[in-house]
Amino acid sequence: MPFGSLWLPVILSAVAVWFISAIVHMALPYHKADYKKLPDEDAARQALRTAGQNPGLYMMPFSSGPSAMKDPAMRKKFEDGPNGLLILRRNGVPGMGAYLIQWLMLCLLVSFVTAYIARLTLHPGTDGLTVLRITATVAFAGYGFGYFQDSIWMGVPWSNCLRGVFDAVLYSLATGFIFKLLWPAA
Repeated sequence: MPFGSLWLPVILSAVAVWFISAIVHMALPYHKADYKKLPDEDAARQALRTAGQNPGLYMMPFSSGPSAMKDPAMRKKFEDGPNGLLILRRNGVPGMGAYLIQWLMLCLLVSFVTAYIARLTLHPGTDGLTVLRITATVAFAGYGFGYFQDSIWMGVPWSNCLRGVFDAVLYSLATGFIFKLLWPAA
């Protein structure tokens, strides 16, 4: 099967996911719990500004590796807390346009990989339910598994992970249904 026959479902599923995510994040209230405000945000922001921190990912307390964890002073820092990761972005109003374009590029990548795997595993004329199952499963892996990694390694709350996984189910079902509807006939 020529890959060109799958460009339409690739593009349509990416655009559909992009729109579904916009609706989920703007119209539905369940993502409002994703972030929390620091108790004294102004003091924390002032301390970071005074320290002159540049954009990046910071760990606190910072440890140079497993051997440093044996140091009693380092262990005490971890025990006393707070422990965490801090992401700092560039100063200025967030440019939502750039974020939305990057998100669309990721949606296109997930749909492209979904099409690639479907092309290798399915044939023209494959029944719709099989096309849906394979493509939705691949899309779910692309949209959903990263949330688990963020919760395991980055400390993102598991409730955030579950909300993201729910979104991934919606995105993968949309992808699967579009591939099912547009799958080439035998």
